[in-house]
Amino acid sequence: MKHADFLDAILNATTESVLLLDPQGIVLVVNETAASRLGSNQTEILGKQVFDLFPSDLALERRRQFEELIQSGTARQTEDTRAGRVFWTNYYPIKDENQQVSAVVVFAIDVTERRQIEQALKVSERRYRGFAENLPLGIVITQDGLIKYVNKASCQMLGFELAELLGREFLPLICDADRSRVADIHRRRMQGESVTPSYIVGMVRKDGIIRQWSMHVSTIDWEGKRSGLGSCWDVTDSLQAELALRESEERYRTAFVTSPDAINITRLSDGCYIDVNEGFLRLTGWTREEVIGKTALELKVWANPADRQHLVDALRRDGYYENLEATFLGKDGRAISGLMSAHIMTIKGVDCLLSVTRDISERKTADDKLKLAASVFSHAREGIMITDAAGEILDVNDMFTDITGYRREDVVGQNPRILKSGRQGKEFYTSLWGELVDKGHWYGEIWNRRKNGEVYPQTLTISAVRNATAVTQNYVALFSDITAQKAHQGQLEHIAHYDALTNLPNRVLLADRLKQALTQALRREERLAVAYLDLDGFKLINDRHGHQVGDQLLIELSRAMKQCLRDGDTLARLGGDEFVAVLIDLDDVPSGIPMLRRILAAAAQPVQIGELTLNVSASLGVTFYPQTSDIDADQLLRQADHAMYQAKVAGKNRYHVFDPTQDISLRVQHESLERIRLALSQQEFVLYYQPKVNMRTGRVVGVEALIRWRHPEEGLLAPDAFLPVIENHPLAVAVGEWVIESALTQMESWRAAGLALPVSVNVGARQLQQSDFLDRLKVILARHQGVEPSDLQLEILETSALEDISQVSQLIESCADMGVSFALDDFGTGYSSLTYLKRLRVNALKIDQSFVRDMLDDEDDLAILEGVIGLASAFKRQVIAEGVETAAHGASLMDLGCDVAQGYGIARPMPASELPAWVATWRPDPSWVRP
Repeated sequence: MKHADFLDAILNATTESVLLLDPQGIVLVVNETAASRLGSNQTEILGKQVFDLFPSDLALERRRQFEELIQSGTARQTEDTRAGRVFWTNYYPIKDENQQVSAVVVFAIDVTERRQIEQALKVSERRYRGFAENLPLGIVITQDGLIKYVNKASCQMLGFELAELLGREFLPLICDADRSRVADIHRRRMQGESVTPSYIVGMVRKDGIIRQWSMHVSTIDWEGKRSGLGSCWDVTDSLQAELALRESEERYRTAFVTSPDAINITRLSDGCYIDVNEGFLRLTGWTREEVIGKTALELKVWANPADRQHLVDALRRDGYYENLEATFLGKDGRAISGLMSAHIMTIKGVDCLLSVTRDISERKTADDKLKLAASVFSHAREGIMITDAAGEILDVNDMFTDITGYRREDVVGQNPRILKSGRQGKEFYTSLWGELVDKGHWYGEIWNRRKNGEVYPQTLTISAVRNATAVTQNYVALFSDITAQKAHQGQLEHIAHYDALTNLPNRVLLADRLKQALTQALRREERLAVAYLDLDGFKLINDRHGHQVGDQLLIELSRAMKQCLRDGDTLARLGGDEFVAVLIDLDDVPSGIPMLRRILAAAAQPVQIGELTLNVSASLGVTFYPQTSDIDADQLLRQADHAMYQAKVAGKNRYHVFDPTQDISLRVQHESLERIRLALSQQEFVLYYQPKVNMRTGRVVGVEALIRWRHPEEGLLAPDAFLPVIENHPLAVAVGEWVIESALTQMESWRAAGLALPVSVNVGARQLQQSDFLDRLKVILARHQGVEPSDLQLEILETSALEDISQVSQLIESCADMGVSFALDDFGTGYSSLTYLKRLRVNALKIDQSFVRDMLDDEDDLAILEGVIGLASAFKRQVIAEGVETAAHGASLMDLGCDVAQGYGIARPMPASELPAWVATWRPDPSWVRP
């Protein structure tokens, strides 16, 4: 590339304007930038005078300046503005060897942006300097430890004038306690270390007062040199306020935590608890975890929604509420009386509600009690009198005045003795005060005197009021006027104790007098009689002539019978036409009989009522006291009533004396029946089984079921101890059916174990004679399908069969059709009629043990046995001997033709559990084994 081309490339590459002018201002060279800024191109500009390219108002000035430059040969600079842009134009003259200007290089730079920046900097500097000067915080610039700049705030904070601070060392202004620390930080910062930019430092004012500054320090370039810039403000007051706030918060926290009152803070926005103290948890029973984040509505704290609404309305209106008395609910649902104060406050920018609630339940209860006490005192229907410990009257209520006639001012300061009637003696009051001192209270009836002198009865309660050390402070007396009650009581007592029609003692008074008479008879060792009387034929008169006539008859007869008695005796009416007479002071039973006859005579005498002449009689039962056994009044009345019934049965118009001995016998039988019924219901009965064997073959042919009573107190009882009691009682049927049912159940159990044995049970006469015996037997058998009816044999006594032989015969036939057989037990002890034997289709005859026991010694018994065995053989009946006690008995019976027997010589009756083992091991006596 040629030098000219290289020069053009450089000129065109620059972003600034470049021109070359001759001394006349003709453009010799122009680059593209200059041409563009002049609004033309290089070709058009070349050769033209440069001044023609300027606006006319500027061209003349530039021509003058150019000519001066040619003459002086000195470079110069101008500033031009063209099309809103600012240019610095530099003119550089080129001289020849004669030092004459041969050409001028023009170099124009666009400084528009620079000018704008400079202008902005000037504006900014003025603005920031004014800002710094008027800032409320202090600005300090130090350089080499000397203050180079401070603003007004710094001067004011330190108490110095500006001139006093500029050029002054900064470190001496720091208090002794902080100076070394700040110097070290400043040194390390100047060395480029990373140090904390902010800290609190104590600054010493001109007046010597130390103020706390919060200072933020950074490094800046000030006037071309590294300097320190500190922005600072006086935080003394805020630190003190902060300290006071911390102390206040600590006091608040301490009060919050330790306060016995319930304190809680909730957010206003959602009502959730954000903090509660121990007092709140203790009062409500909730835990902190259960409460925080929940609302009072969720915890059901308010017992009455109206109380909550009242609080909400007040907070909306006033922002606080003082002393809201409301009922709150604890976690367990208990009601809590509380006094609440609430204030809206802001905590960390959040609107909250601070509530303080004091538990006033005890105070409320106490207030209620006081109100109630005051109300009771004022409105009580009893007179109330309060005295001090010495007995001086302190206060009385209105009812006291109404009852006694004394006004309050009449009695206050007086002693209660002013009310004394004189009817109670000294001993009475000594006893009263003794009990009052010992027990703290006294209650009873007393006679007192009104202001008008009238004596009246009252019920009085006196209570001692004692302090915490048990010292009596006051006495409180409550009393009621019972004058009307006393009068009414007398009327009621007469009504309660006397018959309204006859005016005779009634049942209540009779019981009292009879009780006293019994005690007196024992004490005097005398007898008394209790006579129970019922009129004969009274009902007919009452029905025929009406109740009015009947009542008049009762009145007249009562009067007549009462006249027959002595002064100490009592005639009472129980009701209707029934009367009781108590005759006392009797030497013996016969001495009372004449009075009984007089009573009967008085009851039987004719009575004239109007035109009617009426006549009745009486049936009288009497019992005497004392008796061989202890007896009370009610039992005596029942005895007399029972005897009266016997007198009626015997024909009326007579008396009957109760027999205690016979009564005891009947009562014992009744008690025995009840005990047997209880034994049956409680499963106290058991069955024992006695084997029946064929002595010749050694085979067990069956067993007889025998009832036993396993009595809880008396042990195992044989049937003779209890069966006779129920022999003629319906209970005998129930026991008999239990025996059959139990025997069949046992037979099923044995059969299941591989033991099949016929069982015979005894059936009593009462059970056998029941019209539904056969039907009930069928029902029992139907419940035991595992038993063949042919394995059941019913044993009946000969005497039972003979009571209604036709009915029994038909029953035996019906049972035989079912497969159930019969045996005639204890044969030979009854009639043993051949006719009866023929008519009764029994399968077996059981010879009574009384004949077998003595057969070896008594020829008559032996003869009877031979006859019975012969009859059985003749009528083709099996014969079974009872009471075989020895081998000799068995051998003799076998000789007579009786091979089947039972008795102690074979086996005693045994429990069902023992029978299988006995059957498996039993062997006949060797003397019985015959070819």
